[in-house]
Amino acid sequence: MAEWAHLIASDVLAAPHGFLTGPQSDRRELDRVGGELPTVWLNQVHSARVVCVSEPYFDDARPDADALVTATSGLRLAIVTADCAPVLLEDRQARVIGAAHAGWRGAHGGVLENTVAAMVELGATPANIIAAIGPCIAQESYEVDEGFRRQFTDEDSQFFKPGRAGHYQFDLEGYAAWRLFLAGVGLTDRLSIDTYAYEADFHSYRRSTHRGTRSDGRQVSLIALD
Repeated sequence: MAEWAHLIASDVLAAPHGFLTGPQSDRRELDRVGGELPTVWLNQVHSARVVCVSEPYFDDARPDADALVTATSGLRLAIVTADCAPVLLEDRQARVIGAAHAGWRGAHGGVLENTVAAMVELGATPANIIAAIGPCIAQESYEVDEGFRRQFTDEDSQFFKPGRAGHYQFDLEGYAAWRLFLAGVGLTDRLSIDTYAYEADFHSYRRSTHRGTRSDGRQVSLIALD
């Protein structure tokens, strides 16, 4: 993992990319990833929907989706998170990139598999796809109850660690990496940075909820095809 002030990058991705830290960052830092490229945004809704883009959307026309892919040079893809897992993907041989917002609902519903499938439609090969999972809530910080656990299969038990009575600690990053593996992704880099624990650097929806404070802060993750 390579790190700079307010910007974190994965060593395995060749495409211009970055995970911006939260409270200190602003939109002017977007140009640190790919230069002055147009940025494509989504209206994220915790779904498994993926869109293929070839040009930016006007703000009032952003599609309801949680991942986007492109094979169009000169675009920068952006997603926002605050505990959910930001996942950036590329097939450098096919020149196809993707970005996904993988909360537990989206990951459970198939957003990562759908992102890989959309990249394949643009010419990518799953085994050639490299993914990086950016800062997200860690298992130690992510307590869930029995109702949450029942939505997952017995095979998913590896991502649940027993906690206090009637509760578990859920490994969102590990679960996302597993879903990418099942989709055939060749390599996944897990940055293993806990958004809940590192208050100086990251917004955390759960931390804000626990404290009863504003929870509208988000950090931006970006990948570009230059």
